[in-house]
Amino acid sequence: MEIEYIGEQLLPGQIGNFFILLSFVSALTAAVYYFLSTREPLNFSYKKLARISFGAHAVSVFGIIGTMFYLLLNHRFEYHYIWQHSSMALPFKYVLSCFWEGQEGSFLLWTFWHVVLGIILIRIAKTWEAPVMATFSLVQVFLASMLLGTYFFGYKLGSNPFQLLREHPDMIGLPFLQNPNYLSMIDGRGLNPLLQNYWMTIHPPVLFLGFAATLVPFSYAIAGLWTKKYTEWLKPAIPWTFFGVMIFGTGILMGGAWAYESLTFGGFWAWDPVENASLVPWLTLLGAAHVMVIHKNKGTSLFTTFFLTLISFILVLYSTFLTRSGVLGDTSVHSFTDMGMSGQLLVYLLF
Repeated sequence: MEIEYIGEQLLPGQIGNFFILLSFVSALTAAVYYFLSTREPLNFSYKKLARISFGAHAVSVFGIIGTMFYLLLNHRFEYHYIWQHSSMALPFKYVLSCFWEGQEGSFLLWTFWHVVLGIILIRIAKTWEAPVMATFSLVQVFLASMLLGTYFFGYKLGSNPFQLLREHPDMIGLPFLQNPNYLSMIDGRGLNPLLQNYWMTIHPPVLFLGFAATLVPFSYAIAGLWTKKYTEWLKPAIPWTFFGVMIFGTGILMGGAWAYESLTFGGFWAWDPVENASLVPWLTLLGAAHVMVIHKNKGTSLFTTFFLTLISFILVLYSTFLTRSGVLGDTSVHSFTDMGMSGQLLVYLLF
């Protein structure tokens, strides 16, 4: 006999799942149309359709975020993500921290910053819009797939933040979930005490903006190779590269200050592998910024410019793989446990 649960709000989860699917499909559509626009630049209908698709993607990402915050603010513990990362007693000032504490929330934060930067690029990139946004949209397809939480030929794609508590593999069959009124009996696990710190509110969004910023010069470099404009891409890419250096570096400094303040992290002199993994792409991005200026003034170091620009974003992906695959689960305070997505992350990295 099927249990009729009392007090569950299923509609927000259904809305959230709709937005997740729309996010994936619209990003894929935008990537296809921007690719076609690059191939046929005189066919303006492709660019128009690409913009509409990316706009739908942006709306869907904002919709996912809005739904997540609704569930967090209303303590809807029938959803596993909300139950795992928040609680009734948690101070309101840490609600933001709950949002991006988990793997799904941090992917969503990364996706959000890509959407913001993508909207800006659509407005200012001009002739570079199609080839740059084709790469941007393709990256969004991969990030959106991290939230699908569906099975494809027996392989799980992503982890869905709107999965119900009673349907989570770790919870199925537990006695308290056999009670139709279980929601009146439970509270959330709450935010990790080590993360109940003001740095948790400001450090992750700044660092993830830095991660997202590395995609802009990467996309310009790919566009330059794709369109055979091997030097012209540097002019629009240079300001974005220095912006990335500034924001990314600020995020790393915030992490170092937090580590020094919190003895649980051992201080920034005892940086763990994940902190080092985020420092390396910043160093290569800083190098890329310098050789871009050198090439602009002297016309040399073009290969090095391409290499450092491309490797910076690839190293960001590599640090993401290390953090989220469970590889460093026993050696880093930043690592997530393996949620079955290590293969998907590896494909993303190698692609």
